[in-house]
Amino acid sequence: MKNAVLVGIQLPKISEEEVNSSLAELTRLVTTLGYQVVGQVTQKRSSDRAALILGEGKLRELAEWTGGSGVVAAVFTAKSHKAAKKREEIATNEIEESEDEILEDEIDEMEGDVEEEDHTLLAEENKKSAQIVIVDQDLSPSQIRNLESAVGVTVLDRTGVIIEIFSRHAKTRAAKLQVEIARLTYVAPRLRETGGGEDRQGGKGSGESALELDKRRIRDRIKELKLELESIGNEHEVRRARRSQEISVALVGYTNAGKSSLMRALTGSEVLVADKLFATLDTTVRLLYPETRPKILISDTVGFIKKLPHDLVASFKSTLDEALHASLLLFVVDASDPSFRSQLEVTQNVLKEVGATEVPHLLILNKRDNLTISQITHLKEEFPDSLMISTRNPLDVKNLHQKIQSYFESHMTEENIFIPYMAKGIIGLIRGSMRVLDETYDEHGTTLKVMCSKSDHDMVLKKLSLILEKDNE
Repeated sequence: MKNAVLVGIQLPKISEEEVNSSLAELTRLVTTLGYQVVGQVTQKRSSDRAALILGEGKLRELAEWTGGSGVVAAVFTAKSHKAAKKREEIATNEIEESEDEILEDEIDEMEGDVEEEDHTLLAEENKKSAQIVIVDQDLSPSQIRNLESAVGVTVLDRTGVIIEIFSRHAKTRAAKLQVEIARLTYVAPRLRETGGGEDRQGGKGSGESALELDKRRIRDRIKELKLELESIGNEHEVRRARRSQEISVALVGYTNAGKSSLMRALTGSEVLVADKLFATLDTTVRLLYPETRPKILISDTVGFIKKLPHDLVASFKSTLDEALHASLLLFVVDASDPSFRSQLEVTQNVLKEVGATEVPHLLILNKRDNLTISQITHLKEEFPDSLMISTRNPLDVKNLHQKIQSYFESHMTEENIFIPYMAKGIIGLIRGSMRVLDETYDEHGTTLKVMCSKSDHDMVLKKLSLILEKDNE
């Protein structure tokens, strides 16, 4: 198991509490990857766009964890073909170029950060104990290169960690394609730091560099993956269209809020439940159990997280479409987590990105068994329209089951439908899609008193009419 040291940056508009909360979440992400967090380094900075993410003293402190020099080595730029060099310059991000240009000036200005550093020597047993550095934000290729030069070990940013977790947890072909697209999109601009600068013939144009060739291959590969994902997406659309007439409930919320545990409790199915972030990446659809009439489908979706990379949100749009097409959303939060309010905001923002803000929703305050009586009382006052549950309590699960059923029945009406004895198959259709309240018989047929939606009522009457017309021909 590799040892990791975390790096947190506190910007002017970010409180110390927010930094600590984000680092605690990063610790769980890193642990999910199988690394052991042995320490962390934090610093207040006026900006996160600097070529060196840390001040001089903090950089030395970080290097003590890894055994690095604490100093950024001079960058050697190999000579390359003029045409290739020009294309590379055009393709290079302007921000990264400016970072390289100000590197020397920034090192001189670091004296202003010394007051914030409070540099402390590490205990002897902690020195050189970390084999990887993980920074709690996104880094540019230049920042990663400079930090790796100073610490002498691999550096990952927050997005890199999340993408690696997604890569390990993806099970279905669709999820694997989505993650691979996000990973290649993330890797492409960072090839500048590892790719060679030598010219290499054999590309589309004379003098195409190895770096340009690698980038072009990545672009081509992303295009192929998107085409394959689109074909799979079409299959999902067909299946979703088949379910469009059925009532569906989507569980949405922050990763590790307890959605999969709730899914298992509501459906009685064997759904993966693990105390890990992003344990569920693929949408699972099951019937609400005990079964209702009409049937209600429950779907579990990928969890959200703060600073979720935009490319991953875009890649998983097809998965999140389950929420967009749902009849009801259950916003599941871990009520015992002090930061659940900000986590709920993250969920709402991601759903806004996929256009699911208009779908009716119910807030589920989960894990009530981890709360005190006073906390429960306060939360009930703060969120009077929510439902507080523990998935471990069968009575809580039963109450939620009834709440879901009652919600849909509130949008239904009682109707009497007469079915002549000659109309075969209609009664079975009614029993499968409506709740039968009563039934009476006479010499001509059966009259069913049902609770149903307008669409189901119209559908049954249309089919009944077609059957009767055919029998009269």
